[in-house]
Amino acid sequence: MSKFRPEYTAERLHERQKGKLPALLGVRVESVEQDVLVAELTVREELLAPNGFLHAATVIGLADTACGYACIAHLPETARNFTTIELKSNFLGTATQGTIRAVAKGVHLGRSTQVWDATVTDADGKTIALFRCTQMVLY
Repeated sequence: MSKFRPEYTAERLHERQKGKLPALLGVRVESVEQDVLVAELTVREELLAPNGFLHAATVIGLADTACGYACIAHLPETARNFTTIELKSNFLGTATQGTIRAVAKGVHLGRSTQVWDATVTDADGKTIALFRCTQMVLY
């Protein structure tokens, strides 16, 4: 199992996302530690679908970013990067305002692959999505 690399702080991950999609979405890493990362974003008009509800891509963007950042922070020492090879999301609800939160948890942190689950909740703590992704570790 890969160990948490403490040099991957929330600040370092925020610096990494400048000018990239996570910054455009407004993703904020709240905490990162062994086997878990918490990230949030504030729902705003630009992140809604034309029907007025939160766009699915926004939810996936938050969940995938949380899992990806968690993967980075748990890469084996000799790994140079990772890439997503599969992802899946089940939507159980939505939000139109407030803050949504993703809690990413490591399911399998192997040498060649990692599997991360994220639960996305609305401002009231209600689960709005379940997300899973598989990452290939690159050497």
